[in-house]
Amino acid sequence: MRYYILLLFTSLLFTNSVAQSDSIKTKKFKKWYATWGYTKCAFSKSTIHFKDLSNKYHEATGLNNYYDFTIYDVTATDRPDFDKIKDVINVTIPQFVARLGYQFNTKWGIEINYDHAKYVVDDFQRTHIKGQFNGVAVDKDTTLNPNTFLHFEHTDGANFWMINAVRKFKLFNPNKNFNASWVLKPGAGVVFPRTDVTIFGERLNNNWKVAGWIVGVETGLRLEFLNNGIFEFVSKGSYADYVNALVLGKGNGKANHHFWAGQLTATLGLRF
Repeated sequence: MRYYILLLFTSLLFTNSVAQSDSIKTKKFKKWYATWGYTKCAFSKSTIHFKDLSNKYHEATGLNNYYDFTIYDVTATDRPDFDKIKDVINVTIPQFVARLGYQFNTKWGIEINYDHAKYVVDDFQRTHIKGQFNGVAVDKDTTLNPNTFLHFEHTDGANFWMINAVRKFKLFNPNKNFNASWVLKPGAGVVFPRTDVTIFGERLNNNWKVAGWIVGVETGLRLEFLNNGIFEFVSKGSYADYVNALVLGKGNGKANHHFWAGQLTATLGLRF
């Protein structure tokens, strides 16, 4: 999926960069823009509920391994993979972001905002678990051992899709070739994760799925230069609620949790 996103984004940049050469003499205000960049994320603690009551046969134990349990206040980190940026083939492996926006005027606009964030529950942390496995009740502290119990991540990815309002506040405009402004972007949308989960030694890297919703606000510095160029360095705070992420169970297994996310993002792009 990430390769299709990259191809679409590149095509938009190329097509509109060529088209703008024909209209630059008659249309000075360029309304559209597209940017690409990378992000670093941090996440709050999260309480995650897992449920699969489908009586799925589990080969390792010989049991109909159904479960309904919650792990409380677990920590998670991102997986930026910035070392892959230098590899052109793998530019979408790191935590990349993409923006496609339209400016109504010099102050207001609207933007499609995509963040390929990666969310990984920290292995071997100590947490409390409560629920039942095969009808046996459990209420105790435990260690999240990925080999014997649980590993959980959204790494291809947590995938924040949002539509943002964009408000620009002019800071510095010495000439027509350079403009510095502060941008404020409140918005909302959906989360579209690909969830990779291991429970009792059985792993499943699920398909992508619309699994919930997200709201947030992005703010920071925008530099517009040389008539077409855009650079942004922004911070973002958001609240994501994964209502029914897929886990194990042939479509019957679900996980739900919510968390706060903070991001620092740098992007570079074009106006057209």
